[in-house]
Amino acid sequence: MSRSAAMLIMGVFTLYFLTPIWWLLTTSTKTGGEISSTAPLWFTANSAGTFFTNLGRLFAYGDGLFGRWLLNSALYAGVGALIGTVIAAMCGYALAKYEFRGREAIFNIVLSGVLVPATALALPLFLIFSRVELTNTMWAVFLPSLVSPFGVYLARIYAAASVPGELLEAARLDGSGEIRTFFTVSTRLMAPALVTIFLFQFVAIWNNFFLPLIMLRDQALFPVTLGLYAWNSQISQIPELRSLVIVGALVSILPLIIAFLALQRFWSSGLGAGGVK
Repeated sequence: MSRSAAMLIMGVFTLYFLTPIWWLLTTSTKTGGEISSTAPLWFTANSAGTFFTNLGRLFAYGDGLFGRWLLNSALYAGVGALIGTVIAAMCGYALAKYEFRGREAIFNIVLSGVLVPATALALPLFLIFSRVELTNTMWAVFLPSLVSPFGVYLARIYAAASVPGELLEAARLDGSGEIRTFFTVSTRLMAPALVTIFLFQFVAIWNNFFLPLIMLRDQALFPVTLGLYAWNSQISQIPELRSLVIVGALVSILPLIIAFLALQRFWSSGLGAGGVK
């Protein structure tokens, strides 16, 4: 394939993925009536003023319910991804650096978890949490978010390649315990992989929809994805929600874009290293 053909294909796919985001940006600057009566992919004369008006209505509607949903998503995704990354790093590190019976069998079982779609586990999780009366609580969404089989896989292959066994032996001879060695030496060498795991876990939790849908009933506990779905299902009765849903969708993707741009240097190197090691 020639270079020109490759560039053309990449350009077409880039346009394909960016068009919905551009539509979201332009439509969020319009009133409810302008959404269907103006050009769908371009701004209107008073776009800036309308956008800030829509933004103010978004955060004021329902006594600031959208702001609560954003905070819930930040809690679920931020804390869940942080703790999930630590757990995945410790599991992957143990599988890579310690010899024990059944190590490969455990790793293969964990790796098979990558192939199981999250939606297939939602119903069993609902039945388990119902038995212990944790449905319709934050724990029902938070606890399942701590598990990341892909994170364990990436942490293992990266720890095996980037943490020398000689360095661990030297740390033991200096009197450092295993936990101290892991947190003060090994995690620094595994930093690119840990950032990659955190970012992918953050995005997965932020975009999670089906699990909160079956677990939560109280709107005050909704993440932003489920909250926008709830508003969207009421548009036929409350048409003014249409513009709020569009502006809310635009605001909801901003943390993901910021996280990807801020951590780009780390996660791209982590993925590249994980792919060849």
